[in-house]
Amino acid sequence: MVKLLDCALNFSEGRREKVINAIAAAAQGVRVLDVSPDKDHNRTVLTFIGSPQAVAEAAFSVSAKAVDLIDMNQHRGAHPRMGAVDVIPFVPLGEARMEEAVEMARQVGQRLGTELGIPVYLYEEAATRPKRRNLADIRRGEYEGLLEKLADPQWKPDFGPDRPHPTAGATAVGARIYLVAYNVNLGTSEIEIAKAIARAVRARTGGLHNVKALDVMLKERGLAQVSMNVVDPFRTPLYRVLELVRLEAARYGVAIVGSEIVGLVPLSVIVEAARYYLQLEDFKDEQVLETQLWEQG
Repeated sequence: MVKLLDCALNFSEGRREKVINAIAAAAQGVRVLDVSPDKDHNRTVLTFIGSPQAVAEAAFSVSAKAVDLIDMNQHRGAHPRMGAVDVIPFVPLGEARMEEAVEMARQVGQRLGTELGIPVYLYEEAATRPKRRNLADIRRGEYEGLLEKLADPQWKPDFGPDRPHPTAGATAVGARIYLVAYNVNLGTSEIEIAKAIARAVRARTGGLHNVKALDVMLKERGLAQVSMNVVDPFRTPLYRVLELVRLEAARYGVAIVGSEIVGLVPLSVIVEAARYYLQLEDFKDEQVLETQLWEQG
């Protein structure tokens, strides 16, 4: 196997197709796997893979284009955000090691700070201190609270100036294992119900390990959503997350009307959900036809 890094870069534009396409086109020298815009969140997840250095270079090029085309002073969306390039995670694949993902995160973070003048925070495995491991802690206060946050010596950025970029805000760059962005849509427009369910399922407030959750209002559809990051889907499977959301929603007489995976998901995560819902006995990944075709190809 070869050394690969996966990057699921999140930028703060999910509505203007020409801008999304222009930013995605800046990912050169890598294989773009997925472009997932969301109008309600006003956010796009751009996923690409390649050699560690190629992925780092593409991440910087995409970021530079996003800084040119996005003005955070005009940005509104349902998802928490603090910058035009909100988060850049590097995930080791193949023979790549986490240490290499951390090194690329630091390289890109330094370039964003030095060349683009963006305050950068390193998170997860790349974090320089325990308080900064959790992305939610870094992003708390969002774009509008950056000026106050950066004035606090405890939140001095790892790279870049001690003030927000005037149009691009700040960026979080990190290294982590593969996570799945998983959202569940509720059959109600009452955001307080989604808030209560998010509180019940997230790890920090007594829910499931490896789950981060928040409430989001999908204005175009008139639905409340529980928006989640399952940060280790191999230890906390998606079916368990969905069933807990369903159980909590039933307390309020609310049904689940759909769910979505944003970006990509490992096949084994989907197979695990199939094992549960189909009650498959002794089912193996090798029984998936495409798995056999890939191995023989």
